[in-house]
Amino acid sequence: MAEPIQTRSADDSAEAGALPASLLEAVALTKRFGALVANDHVSLAIRAGETHALLGENGAGKSTLVKMMCGLLQPDSGELLYEGSPIFFPDPASSRAKGVGVVFQHFALFDAMTVVENVALGLPGHEPLPALAARIDECVARYGLAVEPYRRVGELSVGERQRVEIVRCLLGNPRVLILDEPTSVLTPDESESLFRTVDLLTDEGRAVLFISHKLDEVRRLCHRATVLRGGKFIAEVDPRTETAGSLARLMVGAEVPRTARTLTHDLGEPRLLVRNLSVKGDGSRGSALHAINLEIRAGEIVGVAGVAGNGQTTLFEALSGEKLAEDPESIVIDRTPAGGLGPTARRALRAGFVPEERLGHAAAPDMRLSDNVLLTTHGDGAIVKMGVVSHSALYARFQEIVKRFDVRFGGRDPKARRLSGGNLQKFVIGREVLREPVLIVVDQPTWGVDAAAAGFIRTTLRTKAAEGCAVLVISQDLDELLEFTDRIAVMCEGRLTAPVPVAETSREAIGLAMGGSHDDGEATHGA
Repeated sequence: MAEPIQTRSADDSAEAGALPASLLEAVALTKRFGALVANDHVSLAIRAGETHALLGENGAGKSTLVKMMCGLLQPDSGELLYEGSPIFFPDPASSRAKGVGVVFQHFALFDAMTVVENVALGLPGHEPLPALAARIDECVARYGLAVEPYRRVGELSVGERQRVEIVRCLLGNPRVLILDEPTSVLTPDESESLFRTVDLLTDEGRAVLFISHKLDEVRRLCHRATVLRGGKFIAEVDPRTETAGSLARLMVGAEVPRTARTLTHDLGEPRLLVRNLSVKGDGSRGSALHAINLEIRAGEIVGVAGVAGNGQTTLFEALSGEKLAEDPESIVIDRTPAGGLGPTARRALRAGFVPEERLGHAAAPDMRLSDNVLLTTHGDGAIVKMGVVSHSALYARFQEIVKRFDVRFGGRDPKARRLSGGNLQKFVIGREVLREPVLIVVDQPTWGVDAAAAGFIRTTLRTKAAEGCAVLVISQDLDELLEFTDRIAVMCEGRLTAPVPVAETSREAIGLAMGGSHDDGEATHGA
């Protein structure tokens, strides 16, 4: 790796009696998309030797601001300063050359290529792959980010792909590092490892802009926080002197309610039965499934916890029909054997599926939102009849999703890639919920979603359960699972523990099971 830069640290500056220098500064940046003002005279200074949080609801303007700060978008007015001097970034390559590195929430990796090949594509020059692989290993050892250079990206979990993006960025030796929701798909231990990495980077005198909806980690990690709401600057605060509640109020302008978990309705018949389901692995770690058994009844929410890469993705693919089971009876949806059916046939049984990777898996990036509605509704009979698409019915469904799920965007019907992560997630979940499913399987439901939107999504799933839907939630966020699920199971090395009621388990017991300490599901029970 390149040697650490020699910029003065925040502590050195404090000893000199002055604030640390601003490496990158946005001054009154404004950006419009038609009638939508995404950023309205927003100012932000990222100082050397500190971690600065950028907070706001989905659609508050954070992504637009970051894209202007790295050359992906050009402001309509305002300017950028680099080390106090005006600068213009016509494209991302120019910002990278100046030392501005960005790790976006949506990854830019090629599944068919190895980690080292993907990293090579993002770096200038033509470094031999063995030499680059050695640099990746050095970066991994230095910063504690577990990445295997010669693994194929298509075999990696979302959390592992996140680490690849971070390593690729660090190999460019950035002076300013912008991290967009870096912990949204990481386990608590992985997040702590990332925090140590960030602390090391700021100790080296670099500046870090940290975008996150996890307010407790913002309070633990960041020196300052800028809050946006509705595209406007709201406040700059010291997050270490704030509470998670006060930060949330600044973001949304009101109190953020918690999702009620207590069951107030009776459970119905099983909507999903999984019987001795085994799926062969494809060579990636933890991808095989071994004798999975699971029952979810109408009216309940069951959560699946686990460290990334232990078979959760394969479980989702097996349930959604992307991977077919050898025994059709191994998966039963609403009394119908479905193990041999594909995704469309399973949706015809009134099942809904929301994969963890929303851009590229749940939604086609370059298709308009209305066309993305068609992807999972074409077999329902309401929008496509006799092979003919009713565009009026399609657009009406699209507008209903947007209205009921508060999906915010600029324009009339933009491409999916134009939406912020949280708004795209609300769109994808709304698309499935409005199909009135009897079963819905959701993988990482609130990945990268702000507190208000996350609460809305959880409440929506709780409401669907109360209406008689069975809900399976796969998540790496233990707090989320403990907050609103009824029973929790743990996935480890392709095996699933028996689900137990939330009231009968603990974080410690779940953590032990995630680490492989289980015996026929007993490890998920509290002491």
